[in-house]
Amino acid sequence: MKYMIMMFGSAEGMMETADPAWIQEMIGFMIQIDKDLTESGEMVFNAGLADGSTAKLVKQTPDGVITTDGPFAESKESLVGYWVVDVASEERAVEICSSIVKYAQVVELRAVQEAPPQEALPEV
Repeated sequence: MKYMIMMFGSAEGMMETADPAWIQEMIGFMIQIDKDLTESGEMVFNAGLADGSTAKLVKQTPDGVITTDGPFAESKESLVGYWVVDVASEERAVEICSSIVKYAQVVELRAVQEAPPQEALPEV
C-alpha cells in the first residue's frame, strides 16, 4: 500500500528559534530515515521543500488566474517535506509517522490512490 507522509512546519521559524544542536539532530534523523526506508525497499520517493515564504498560490477567479505569495498568508505552517512509501500496512505507515513527528509540528498520513474511485469514472 502506498502512502504519502507529509511533514508540516515552518523551516524559517525553526532556523530562527530552535537550538542548533537540535537542528543537527533533526537533520541526522532525516538522513537516517531516508536511508532506512530506501534499504528496506519502502521508499518510493521523497523531497524537502523550500520554506513556505517562497511559495506562490495560483488561483482561478472570475477575473482570471491570479498569483499571490505564500500557500496561506494566515498560516505559519506549511508543507516542508514529504515521503511516498510503499509499505505492507497502514500500521507500518503510522509507525514511520510516529518516528517523524518528534521533529515536526504536524505529520499527515494519506493513502495514495492508484486511480479515481470507480463511481467517479465517466461511463464509456
